[in-house]
Amino acid sequence: MAGHPAAKTCVACGRRIEWRKKWERDWENVRYCSKGCRKRGVSEVDADLEAAITDLLAARGQGTTICPSEAAKQVGGDDWRDLMEPARRAARRLVDAGEVQITQAGHVVDPSTAKGPIRIRRTT
Repeated sequence: MAGHPAAKTCVACGRRIEWRKKWERDWENVRYCSKGCRKRGVSEVDADLEAAITDLLAARGQGTTICPSEAAKQVGGDDWRDLMEPARRAARRLVDAGEVQITQAGHVVDPSTAKGPIRIRRTT
C-alpha cells in the first residue's frame, strides 16, 4: 500500500508481515506475525533444520533441489514427520536471509503463500 512502511518477515515462521494500522506506533518493534509465532520463537531444532538444509544443498550440485523432508529426516530420524512444518519454516527463514529459494514445478514461488509440495534450492 502506498504510504505505508515496507512489509517485514516473521523471525519465527518466515512469512511476510504486512503493515497494519494497529501497529502504526510500534511498527519498528514488530517481529512476529502472530501470538503463536511469538510463543514458539526459534528453537535449537529450528536452527538444526536450517543447518541441515544448507548442508544438504552444499553437498549437491548448483541448481539441484531438496525436499524439506530430507532435512526433517536428517534432524528427526524416525520421528521426521513431526518436523515437516518446522522444516518449511526453516526454509522460509533461509529465503529471507537470501540463502535459498523455494520452488514449485521448477518455478520460484513466494514462501508466504506457497501451498502444497515445495522444493528448496540455493540462490544463484
